[in-house]
Amino acid sequence: MDVEPNRDVTNLLVPRVGRVAAATDVLNPYALLDADGREVAAVGEFLRSMTADGSPATTLRSYCYELLSWMRFLWAVEVAWDRASRREARDYALWLGHTVKYHRRRDPAGPTPGAVNTVTGKPYPGQGYAVETRRHARAVLHAFYEYHREEHGRPLLNPFPGARAAALGSVNAHRNPMQEPRRPMRRAPYQPKAAKRIPRSIPDERFNEVFAALASHRDRALLAFWVSTAARATELLTVTRGGVDPIDQVITVVRKGTRAEQMLPASVDAFVWLRLYHQQLDDRVPCGAGDPVWWTLRRPLRPLAYDAARMMFTRAQRALGSNWTLHDLRHTAAYRMAADPQVSLVDIQWVLGHAHLSTSEIYLTPSPDQLVERLVAHHDRRRTLEARPAPPAPGYRADVLETLFGAGRVDGSRP
Repeated sequence: MDVEPNRDVTNLLVPRVGRVAAATDVLNPYALLDADGREVAAVGEFLRSMTADGSPATTLRSYCYELLSWMRFLWAVEVAWDRASRREARDYALWLGHTVKYHRRRDPAGPTPGAVNTVTGKPYPGQGYAVETRRHARAVLHAFYEYHREEHGRPLLNPFPGARAAALGSVNAHRNPMQEPRRPMRRAPYQPKAAKRIPRSIPDERFNEVFAALASHRDRALLAFWVSTAARATELLTVTRGGVDPIDQVITVVRKGTRAEQMLPASVDAFVWLRLYHQQLDDRVPCGAGDPVWWTLRRPLRPLAYDAARMMFTRAQRALGSNWTLHDLRHTAAYRMAADPQVSLVDIQWVLGHAHLSTSEIYLTPSPDQLVERLVAHHDRRRTLEARPAPPAPGYRADVLETLFGAGRVDGSRP
């Protein structure tokens, strides 16, 4: 049997050709264009089916970029997308795991890629693709090929097959509907293993320092809402004026995934900062029930986007030297609720919008910062106990020994 030679993926040059473009089609908000500027029809059809399934525009954009990376790889190795086999899937997984990803121009005084922040204990993004990115890319490509295999019969075999147990349908075939679905025992081919990490929260004293560094009432209102409602960053940024109810002290967000509306209680301070922010806006922005709550500070005023909010939070941490993210505010709110004995785990699940209770249980595990603090206190207590003098031997009175050897010498030590 002839065996094809292995590709040298470590030295493979993948040109940055093609791009993701915003389309004017309402049903297809994004399009993948090849090197000649033509839309890749197979990707467009797949995205259209996702739109029919109710996928939001943000998901379509994410899928489009993952498919663009895969198409660039196939164009580099000169293989058509419908001719790709397990060999191309394997080489793509190897290439993602060893290539240095494209970076925009970095600040020379910025942190070293992959270094661990001394304040938060969180690593900075490395030079390569993260495990989560590679797992997401494999999931997108599996769904892309599975769609075309079922709809058009080609390719005959999915280059990115699912896990063996899942393919056989034996994992949840006779599952009790009252129990959570079980996961396949084996990982799918070319799927990197992800480490299970404990979510990190922002300590209260550090959060106060970051909050004090904020430069506007808008930013203070945003952080106060994030840390009190546990809403995701995008969920809060898309709240409309009609979704803010200061009387009942709740805001209405649209949940990620389910797209369902849910009221979330917020702190009084959050509504106070929001009122101060809206007083500064006056009549410069529309104030209808369907209009956005959050706007940019610079003119022309536009609805605040995620990237602008992320950069605001990054700037506030420069003096502190930390690298917390907006999602860490959600973790902080969850840990604060879990520390309150009057708040049950079911309450936390409802606020976070988790489908399963087991997802919320991770906040019952102490954060790394809390564990370090507790263990350091444990060592201090042990050192104090070991420094105490030993009690006198049986048959000797402590007061007599103190008279003979002096106070503090009852353990028999020499002066």
